[in-house]
Amino acid sequence: MKFIHSIFLTVFIVLAGGNVNAFKGVAVSGLQTEHLVNPIGLDAPHPRLSWQLTDSRTGAVQSAYQVVVDTDSAAVAKSNGNVWDTGKIPGDSILVRYRGSQLKPFTKYYWRVILWGIDGIQLKSPVASFETGMMNRANWKGTWISDNNSIEVKPAPYFRKVFDAGKKIKSARAYIAVGGLYELYINGQKIGNHRLDPMYTRFDRRTLYVTHDVTAQLQQGKNAVGVLLGNGWYNHQSTAVWDFHKAPWRARPTFCMDIRVTYEDGSEETIATDRTWKTSIGPLIFNSIYTAEHYDARLEQTGWNTTTFDDTKWQTVINRSAPSTNIVAQALQPIRAVEKVAVKSISKINDTAYVFNLGRNISGVTSFTVKGEAGTIIRLRHAERLYKNGRTDMSNIDLHYRPTDNTDPFQTDIYILSGKGEETFMPKFNYKGFQYVEVTSSKPIQLNKASLTGYFMHSDVLAVGTINSSNSVINKIWEATNNSYLSNLFGYPTDCPQREKNGWTGDAHIAIETGLFSFDAITIYEKWLGDHRDEQQPNGVLPSIIPTGGWGYEWGNGPDWTSTIAIVPWNLYIFYGDKKPLADNYTNIKRYVDHIDELYPTGLTSWGLGDWVPVKSVSPVELTSTAYYYADVVILAKTAKLLGNEKDYVWYSQLAVKIKDAFNTKYLDRAKGIYGKGLQTELSVPLYWG
Repeated sequence: MKFIHSIFLTVFIVLAGGNVNAFKGVAVSGLQTEHLVNPIGLDAPHPRLSWQLTDSRTGAVQSAYQVVVDTDSAAVAKSNGNVWDTGKIPGDSILVRYRGSQLKPFTKYYWRVILWGIDGIQLKSPVASFETGMMNRANWKGTWISDNNSIEVKPAPYFRKVFDAGKKIKSARAYIAVGGLYELYINGQKIGNHRLDPMYTRFDRRTLYVTHDVTAQLQQGKNAVGVLLGNGWYNHQSTAVWDFHKAPWRARPTFCMDIRVTYEDGSEETIATDRTWKTSIGPLIFNSIYTAEHYDARLEQTGWNTTTFDDTKWQTVINRSAPSTNIVAQALQPIRAVEKVAVKSISKINDTAYVFNLGRNISGVTSFTVKGEAGTIIRLRHAERLYKNGRTDMSNIDLHYRPTDNTDPFQTDIYILSGKGEETFMPKFNYKGFQYVEVTSSKPIQLNKASLTGYFMHSDVLAVGTINSSNSVINKIWEATNNSYLSNLFGYPTDCPQREKNGWTGDAHIAIETGLFSFDAITIYEKWLGDHRDEQQPNGVLPSIIPTGGWGYEWGNGPDWTSTIAIVPWNLYIFYGDKKPLADNYTNIKRYVDHIDELYPTGLTSWGLGDWVPVKSVSPVELTSTAYYYADVVILAKTAKLLGNEKDYVWYSQLAVKIKDAFNTKYLDRAKGIYGKGLQTELSVPLYWG
């Protein structure tokens, strides 16, 4: 389901599987649940079901629909739904909220939609599915465990558990909640292709869990489960101006996991985290999502995540408190290494220094392969530009870093060779923004272009919009814009993938239309709006960066930045026709607007940063902040109307008129037909916001 603008031709929403066509050129497809394709591990009690109608005929329209839901796929294939059957409903809606029987946890549901078109012909979609997860914290059986180290200890903790599955396995799911980041292994095999799970949140107010289908990895008999934890934003050890290391939730990484196994005889068993698990540190001697990773291959414990490994020297885990009482499903597209980027050129400085050029700037990591003596120290320094002498220049990206010593160089991975033949290193719990990689070694090494590969990482959102032009410059601008947008999408929109990695609010609302025209990113923004709700103070104030460990409530916020609370859900409604983001954030928008109204009763507000870093001209902060305040109030009034709140609609409509009149009285020169001095910002901002 993409742009609501296209509803008359191609109605965007979600589905999976084959398609039943009445005739060529007409199709029902794109079935989604909660804007995801066949998701597992959902907590939503009333999930949104959506679909897409493609009909190339002139005047094509959906005249009616019927949704059926059941736990039996065969019943749904026959268009029967004992769990929910809407019956035939006239209308062109392509998104509905589930309103059937109460959904049960750990249950797979199947659904399809039957549509009627302009000629009354019935069209049936393929069968789609969704699967519920915990749905309630009380359903967790595992306890939160960790090792006995403090937040200052740098090596990452490894965990393992061996258990017996005594019967033939029908299905299995792993539900894992983490303070920090994780990689999950079963019988030596890494589970899934996600990176940097779970997503960054205000950990002490909301912690996410991830669901994996592990049926194929488990076996009858002995099984080994391994978990490696990273710091992420939970235990930030690197120091920068935003005080990540002072976050109120900061603690040693911890996790809770239930592996629910269903056997072929119908019985169930849960393997949960408890004090029987064992832990150790290992070769991952330092990890920072902000700076880099350090790995000492000499410390590897081969087979640590298999059944045959001898763990007698490992320690018993300890229990820790959960990061928060609010443990909820991660229902958004994951971060992945989406694209492999080959090296364009390599420059040899000397026998211990090489510079690799990817030919383009990306966010992500590199995979590096080398052979050398044990103990050889390799440094991989990632940068966006070079000095004239061909070495990497970090001056544009490390200016906000505040290291306390020289052990954690910015965007510089450190790998210590084991000396056991060819070795490959790729960071697990970090990403960077870069085009160039300067590789230096403590001893001479031989490298070539194939020694290093870049991996473009970002939230793996589906591309839904394209631009085709005969003008190569326009095409390149569009490609560069998309590359920049994706490089700043990591479970929340950021300002840059290197020097900050912050969820700057102003940057995000400026870019949201650009992003949604090209990508299906609603789940990322809905998650981020949840971060807004977690961060909002009782008086309505929001920080300038979201999520935050506390920085940003006193600087950088104000309507020109933190209008995201209104602008983001409004754009989701415009592009998707989905009112839920507006409903979810309605009271938060009101609280925000009411706070500004209380502080600035004239309708004019000077709260904000203004036109940030202007090239030459400087526009009044009051002009830009008031324009965004006006936009927020207009959105709030329209939302009240959409949600049926007539009283609020009248009140905030009147407030919008008051703000507009005050703005025009002060800044509009009616004789000249300009605002202010006629500067670009002074003219464009009022024009855009009406």
